[in-house]
Amino acid sequence: MSHVLTLAITILCFIAAIGPLIFVHELGHYLAGRVFGVKAEMFSIGMGRELFGWTDKRGTRWKVSALPIGGYVKFAGDMGPASTPDPAWLALPPEQRAQTLQAKPVWQRFLVVLAGPVTNFIAAIAIFTLYFGISGVPQTPATIAQVVPGTAAAAAGLRPGDHIVSVARRPVSNFEDMAQMVALRPGQRIDLEIQRDGRTLTVPVTPQRRHFSDGAGNEGDVGLLGVASGRSVQKREGVLGTLGASLRETGNILRTMTDVIGQILGGERSAKELGGPLKIAQFSGQVATFGWLPFIRFMAFVSINLGFINLLPIPLLDGGHLLFYIIEGVRRRPLPAQTQEWAFRSGLALLLGFMLFVTINDLGSFGLWRKLAGLIG
Repeated sequence: MSHVLTLAITILCFIAAIGPLIFVHELGHYLAGRVFGVKAEMFSIGMGRELFGWTDKRGTRWKVSALPIGGYVKFAGDMGPASTPDPAWLALPPEQRAQTLQAKPVWQRFLVVLAGPVTNFIAAIAIFTLYFGISGVPQTPATIAQVVPGTAAAAAGLRPGDHIVSVARRPVSNFEDMAQMVALRPGQRIDLEIQRDGRTLTVPVTPQRRHFSDGAGNEGDVGLLGVASGRSVQKREGVLGTLGASLRETGNILRTMTDVIGQILGGERSAKELGGPLKIAQFSGQVATFGWLPFIRFMAFVSINLGFINLLPIPLLDGGHLLFYIIEGVRRRPLPAQTQEWAFRSGLALLLGFMLFVTINDLGSFGLWRKLAGLIG
């Protein structure tokens, strides 16, 4: 397969993965705005120059823009796509002013902004429900069937038949959950709560650090315990059971994200592991080669990422707006316009810096810097 064809497939897979999830996110904002009587002037998938679009009977311009990264809903009274308030809304006639986001009570504005990330989480739960409905729910018991000699598990005194109840004080429901929690803690001392011969014991263990590289630019460190499970079990559940598994999986991924960010901030994990749009595009193409079922699972993961990142308390992101609304609710008045302006500019600088950083990381994972160094050397 030529490099051009591979690149084209990767781009198409990226758009197929990210496009619907951006639409879902912005649709959450749009529908919440509709509920509270806020007029949406523009609904854009992508950023930059408009490629095509139409205007509906409510006067909303629906469009697809050139850059397939991000999207926005521009409500009446917004200065731009970032939903920064435009002071000009105060000069509008009363009937038009009533349709602006700024004219609504703070709790309604809060819910309109919150609706975007929440819709991403709902979409992820729906995707996982479809996935588990087809493939079955993982139910491999977290019981050790084999301990590999010379590993962290052997050094800690774990035995076949030990049933793992929790990892680092976090309960596990199956072997897959346990393996994921251990993988996130390479070289970190953790406590395993186990059941052995009718007794509950706490066993300290330090998972071995193992560096992996799959040859496609994906690499990092994982923790290994050195145990194996019995026969893998996946069982089809009813609607409630499948929905419950989807909720747990979404919660596990959110917990994993907070763990990883905490490890990066604490210096336990390298910030080089952070990826951006280029990395997501690469993963999209790679996962698509395994079939449509792994691809829709990947979409659920991306949807959770979108919701989580947008909830970070950074101005220009949804989380920044939510923080302002919380402060406004406590103070009983908005922050001064100058303070908001300073915060939005700082947020823009922070986001641009972060995007530059993760793009450099992405290009480095593709081997670009090594190749350039080789040419220079």
